[in-house]
Amino acid sequence: MTAAFTFEPSDRVRRIKPSPSVAAAARARELKAAGRDIVDLTVGEPDFDTPQHVKDAAMAAIAAGATKYTAVNGTPALRGAISGWYRRLVGRACDDARITIGGGAKQVIFLALMASIGTGDEVIVPAPFWVSYPDMVLANEGTPILLPCGQETGFKIDPAALDAAITPKTRWLVFNAPGNPAGAGYSRSELAAILEVVARHPRVMVLADEIYDSIWFGEAPFVSIASVDPSMADRILLVNGVSKSHAMTGWRMGWGIGAPDLVKAINTLQSQMSSCPSSISQAATVAALNGPDDFVRTCTAEYRRRRDIVVDRLRAIPGLECVSPSGAFYLFPRCAGLIGKRTPAGVVIADDLDFVRYLLDAEGVTTVHGGAYGLSPHSLVVCNQPGRARRSVHTHCARMPSVDLTGGRRWMSCGCSNSYSRRLPSAASSNTPKTGAQYGSMRRQRWRGCRAMKRRP
Repeated sequence: MTAAFTFEPSDRVRRIKPSPSVAAAARARELKAAGRDIVDLTVGEPDFDTPQHVKDAAMAAIAAGATKYTAVNGTPALRGAISGWYRRLVGRACDDARITIGGGAKQVIFLALMASIGTGDEVIVPAPFWVSYPDMVLANEGTPILLPCGQETGFKIDPAALDAAITPKTRWLVFNAPGNPAGAGYSRSELAAILEVVARHPRVMVLADEIYDSIWFGEAPFVSIASVDPSMADRILLVNGVSKSHAMTGWRMGWGIGAPDLVKAINTLQSQMSSCPSSISQAATVAALNGPDDFVRTCTAEYRRRRDIVVDRLRAIPGLECVSPSGAFYLFPRCAGLIGKRTPAGVVIADDLDFVRYLLDAEGVTTVHGGAYGLSPHSLVVCNQPGRARRSVHTHCARMPSVDLTGGRRWMSCGCSNSYSRRLPSAASSNTPKTGAQYGSMRRQRWRGCRAMKRRP
């Protein structure tokens, strides 16, 4: 008789948890399939269609038979388009030895970590952060060190706090600006101050994820951290792609520009994982980078319009504070004033995980709590659903008119948003870095409902 087979996942898999935003999106699909009217606002993805000239380029590539393997680091046409993009952004040339191309910026980031860190190596991850950063570090046997960057600093890195967080084990600083979820942007002088700290620690590199750089609302032009100090070129991996700028999330195309030795290591891993990115997506990306930018400007103007509407609405809600972001399509309002209030049924909102559960159960708004982003008590608002937001941003801001969580005053929640929130111990307002073990504990508590988390008085 054959013994029953039981699959045992590797330690690498056990170290990480499923993406909370993906899990929330799956829950929204389940509820919709069951007939619920659900406002699903869980995944940061443009709702615009990919520009027609980009789709035409992909179809032309298929018709021309460009459906074979390419070089690991892409076609000459794509490398040339990326080099031209880099020159426009940074102001200097970039040769092929510095370019790596992957199946999305996410893969490039993962491979960069795989190529450079090992057991015990530390990666500083400013909080609030995109949910995947710490888990990608854990998957590659590193230790994420969470560096809280609260509302009081505009969700920006404090150079002194960064310097204090760096140890002999530190290999990377993850730098996402403008980013998910707070949309904070930096001036040239602020970027220079961060690089000055990094320069004092020769083992530390900067993993600069600038995927939202084109969605920029600042009066001055966007400044890439890679453009500030040319002497730091070998210590910055600049990661970008076309997912957000050109509404091409499903095309899976991203790139990184960095030191030749690092790029060679990434390309070696890529050659054994997927051989090369999709040849059709590469052709489409060439058209995106070399084509007109009116699509990007139109989308950014729409994102700005929605940002302004939702910021005004959120600021009118008792119990919320909202900083207007410099870029991306997220808001990250502080919701401490709603914690401890009661629902109409008399249920206490003990933490902001309770809050988002209430949004789903009572109002049909699917969101993800802010603990997934490492900083509480906040809630994330996403203004990235063009068609729906045009029709319903005002309507959904009034979707919950009867909820009494403010001691007798009514409040409204914007239904064109993701609301993420949960209270953490001291990360909410402290500049004390969090270790990988602490982060893992935070993640486990999140999945159990955060009941064991101690709260500030």
